[in-house]
Amino acid sequence: RIWFSIIARAAAGRRKSDLVHRIIRGGGGAEGITVESQLRGARTEAHRMEEEATMNEGYSKVFVSLDGTEQQDFVLARAIKVAANNGAALIIGHVIDSTALESAGSYPADLVQGLQDAFTNSIAAQVEQAKANPAIPSVDVVIRAGRIRETLKDEMLDVIEPDLVLCGARGLSSIKYALLGSISTFLLRNTDCDILVVK
Repeated sequence: RIWFSIIARAAAGRRKSDLVHRIIRGGGGAEGITVESQLRGARTEAHRMEEEATMNEGYSKVFVSLDGTEQQDFVLARAIKVAANNGAALIIGHVIDSTALESAGSYPADLVQGLQDAFTNSIAAQVEQAKANPAIPSVDVVIRAGRIRETLKDEMLDVIEPDLVLCGARGLSSIKYALLGSISTFLLRNTDCDILVVK
């Protein structure tokens, strides 16, 4: 009798559990399957709409890293186009490489200022073009002196927090590239935002 009672209670418990499960699923049978399919379809559609909204949102803050070489005109032109297409703010960044001056222990103010002025003049026409574009809400130029990688990340990207960074394929001299790798590779490994490498 004891074993029969235990078996009976277990069977009743299973029936109750099955009943609750059917109720949750929509009554069991074909109706339950239909409800479950509808829920799964709704979740899929919601996920698709969320992804589509994220893609349509575009970029709001575009940062372009320029290296002072001949390629920078092409890189900046691409950055201006991307910023305009997204209605994004444009930040133009340039690091004056201080590694050649570090052995002296200080930065000659007139030399650094001269390099800064030379860079500013080299992009002046394109900056004016970007500022005149009504699709770009703001254009800023940020210039710092220091080691390229550390300064680019610590004093520019970590502060500005762009959602897209554009750079050239190299951005270092041939010797530095052989020793350290490219700036684009460094950015890919050390930033959280999207990176567009312009060749």
